[in-house]
Amino acid sequence: MTTVAEPVSTVPVAMAAEPPDESVAGLGGDSPYSESLHAAFNAFNRWLAIPALRTGTGFLFMSPFAGYVCLLRTRGRKSGLVREAPLLYTIRDGAVYVIAGFGARTQWYRNIVADPHVEVVLPTRAVVGVASDVTDPDEWLARLRDLLRYGGFSGLLLGTVPWTAPDDALREKARGVKVVRIDVPGLAAGPADPGGLLWVPATIAQVALTVWVTRVATRGVRRLLHLA
Repeated sequence: MTTVAEPVSTVPVAMAAEPPDESVAGLGGDSPYSESLHAAFNAFNRWLAIPALRTGTGFLFMSPFAGYVCLLRTRGRKSGLVREAPLLYTIRDGAVYVIAGFGARTQWYRNIVADPHVEVVLPTRAVVGVASDVTDPDEWLARLRDLLRYGGFSGLLLGTVPWTAPDDALREKARGVKVVRIDVPGLAAGPADPGGLLWVPATIAQVALTVWVTRVATRGVRRLLHLA
């Protein structure tokens, strides 16, 4: 099925008016990571992932290693302003799934309780949908495992290995975590989404560009040294 992408919202976005409550792309709670690692992921989100998603170039930075991140836009329950949250995501059965790592006290989760109509900015498109809690235990566990598998290195920060962790261990580690389903009519995963292969040529292009820039810079430095 094909998906008609909705235009990215033009409503001014206030990024810092509400206190941040997200850690690593939606993971929170008792995840055993250091404050320095937390700061590094927040910096990646703020200076790379969010700007890339806003400009439609997010596909250049998403891969099974770096993780797949979307930008969830909700309406502030008190301010009425549009709020953005970078979150790990996966697409299954015509829906986008995301994690509220701090459970019911997560700020964006509280926003969707008040107004479930949201916009999701994916690496190559933006869609609108209606958010709801995943209450079925089997669906919750399956989608949580998917989200952690596609989360790259950040998917390991819950303190377990999502590919091999027993169901009971994963449930215990993620106790209190909310998995949210965003239903989008006609949605299907694309090549830039989790499970797609667009990351392969994108990564090759990035490596090639890095090598070229390094060579040009090295030649420039050598010429300057020679002239000196």
